[in-house]
Amino acid sequence: MGDDVMVNPSRRSVLAGGTAAAAGAALVGPGITSPPARAAEPVTDGGAPGAAAAGPREDIWRTVLDDADLVWQRMPTTWYEGPYLGNGLLGSGIYAEPGATAKAVRFNVQHSEVQDQRPEFGSLFGLARLPIGHFTLEPVGAITGIDWRLGLRDAELTGTLTTTAGTLRLRAFVHTTATVLAVEIEPSSGERDFRWVFHPAEAISPRAAFHPRPDGYQANPPAVIERHGELTAAVQPLLAGGQHVTAWGETIRGRRRTLCVSVAHSFPGTTARERALKSVRSASAVPYDVLALPHRGWWQRYYRRSFLSLPDARLQRFYWIQLYKTASAARRDAPVMATCGPWLEPTPWPAAWWNLNVQLEYWLIHGSNHLELDAVTRALGEYRDQLTAEVAPAYRGDSAGVPRTTDIRLRNGPNTPTSNGYGVGIPGRNPPTPEVGNLVWALHNVWLSYRHTMDRAVLRDTLFPLLRKAVNYYLHFLTPGADGRLHLPATFSPEYGVDAPDCNYDLMLLRWGCRTLLDSARELGVEDPLSGRWEEVLAKLVPYPVDANGYMIGAGVPFAKSHRHYSHLLAVYPLYEITGRTAEERALIETSLNHWVSFEGALQGYTFTGATSMSALLGKGEDALRYLGELMRRFIRPNTMYKESGPVIETPLSAAQSVHDMVCQSWGDVIRVFPAVPDAWRDLTVHDFRTQGAFLLSAVRQDGVTRWVRLVSEAGAPCVVRHGIEGPVDVRDGRGRPVPYEDAGEGTVRIALRRGDSALITARGDRPDPVVRPVTPNAPAAPWGLPA
Repeated sequence: MGDDVMVNPSRRSVLAGGTAAAAGAALVGPGITSPPARAAEPVTDGGAPGAAAAGPREDIWRTVLDDADLVWQRMPTTWYEGPYLGNGLLGSGIYAEPGATAKAVRFNVQHSEVQDQRPEFGSLFGLARLPIGHFTLEPVGAITGIDWRLGLRDAELTGTLTTTAGTLRLRAFVHTTATVLAVEIEPSSGERDFRWVFHPAEAISPRAAFHPRPDGYQANPPAVIERHGELTAAVQPLLAGGQHVTAWGETIRGRRRTLCVSVAHSFPGTTARERALKSVRSASAVPYDVLALPHRGWWQRYYRRSFLSLPDARLQRFYWIQLYKTASAARRDAPVMATCGPWLEPTPWPAAWWNLNVQLEYWLIHGSNHLELDAVTRALGEYRDQLTAEVAPAYRGDSAGVPRTTDIRLRNGPNTPTSNGYGVGIPGRNPPTPEVGNLVWALHNVWLSYRHTMDRAVLRDTLFPLLRKAVNYYLHFLTPGADGRLHLPATFSPEYGVDAPDCNYDLMLLRWGCRTLLDSARELGVEDPLSGRWEEVLAKLVPYPVDANGYMIGAGVPFAKSHRHYSHLLAVYPLYEITGRTAEERALIETSLNHWVSFEGALQGYTFTGATSMSALLGKGEDALRYLGELMRRFIRPNTMYKESGPVIETPLSAAQSVHDMVCQSWGDVIRVFPAVPDAWRDLTVHDFRTQGAFLLSAVRQDGVTRWVRLVSEAGAPCVVRHGIEGPVDVRDGRGRPVPYEDAGEGTVRIALRRGDSALITARGDRPDPVVRPVTPNAPAAPWGLPA
């Protein structure tokens, strides 16, 4: 038997080439790029090395994706219930028009680049994302029923709207490589006169509905509706200059009517009108199915970069929906996700939030092998000068930081109400709030992108120079104490509400930052003059403040109230600086975790994703599953969205990462396979999971036993894997030949793999069939959405 993993794609996409797909792509024009075409193809199956696959196989991605489709047989009435479509820029959330449930359906139209440009009013008003508007689909008759399906595989909404006058058959998608929403309606005879109506939104910060406006702040002028032949444009001027424009037109082909909508933003110029109109003309020139060809092809290639199947049917569906949601909300060249993603709704948080939200939003891209969505690395590199401008002038020569909130160019604007012209506070002073660790935490995401790809350009060009400046900011304020230790003045642990000296949030990030700078300098061959200072910090930094209840907020400030944020526990997760290496350290983690979640009141969804991942670190699969279950039961909405005073999306996305942490971890230069699996998950399949060291991991667990583990090296990095297979093992290459390895104890092997090499690990003498298949669910479960 050959030893390479077999996946089962019997269904070849017709979208890989062909004149129709090419024509559709040409008509919609260039846009956000597709992920690299690295499909997981069958390699061997029985017989001699390199033998062809024996007969047709199940298309595993089609199986799990079609099973995960969201279903609506009841009318959604809110953002938290309805379908959503997007491409990282243009987004549409769909639900009943408020106050007109039986009369109209709302298709929101929002765009992640559309924002105000008045920095004098700060990031949450003057630089806030701006609402655009919505269309209403208004049938002739009253709505009596719906039957909709959001198909993940094609990222397309399909179904029927039934009214007292007939039916409306619907198909809709937001094109993945063009800023176009396309909605095709095929009405019955009684519904031929249905109509679309556009409702421009007031161009004002959504925060104005929740908080008082700054003095002098006013809404932008109303939109102006213009006719351009067969097309219409709503032109929204901005007081600061520039505009955003929504253009649309409807095309009739037989009984089918297709609405095409596009949005463009320009500042300070006024080019948005022409770009939006051009996009609609291009999209309207081809039939719906031709327009959809490159869109569907992109999505089908996207999913095939990795695979996960677990026996909890509802959780497996949830996981694949998060992959859909992420690629609907994020692309490398799109703005870093704001709290709502591209689906802006009334919210007190119309910006990007850097003290937790951004970090959690992007964690799942690493293990799921979707680095093409990494906007964080791109944005921090592109706007690095702004990161310098956000610290006080006295520190701009060598320091940088990111404020709590920014616009898409990482601007905060004057830090109202003090209007001091910078967004990052100064340790030991308040106001402004001295929340200073956010850039270091954001750069941990960049470090994860580097470690999962081993791309030296990321390390050299973005991570090292920016982390050096972020750590430098701390170095200005470290002072020696009478104990001979280095101490920080009072800083702010996100959301706890009290400044504290030797704040754990900052000590933990500073220690990780210095260690990472030293490792990076060695990797890059850099003799940095600050290396001695970083070593001194690691040697002399004050220990993390701890009391009988575990990690404190800071010196003299115990953790003593309900607090949703795990800012005081970052060294445990996600930094993995404290991992339970000794019995005492493990007990400290357990005490801290239990104390943190013991306070009800302020706990929110991401409290439970953090608790899940910390439990997974400790190998406590049952605890991890229990916390994940609490999240699902208490916080996740019917369409897998999430609410905290307003729409936010980071928690469900971080829950997908928590699932990753249960099935695969790769911190500390060791890849851990199935490290925190609950008893109920007796069968598991992962394929092409990306790990630190740039390995692609595939593994199968059957009836509670890990049968095989396969690793492919993309960078030739050292390979140490804790495989979880009982007893002695065999390690073989892709042609079935033995591969030398070192037994490192505790079910761990060290294998020398060059770039492009692979290794298959099995129990000694065992020859399992290395085929990747979906696992059988333990029990049936209702689909997500609003089924009958």
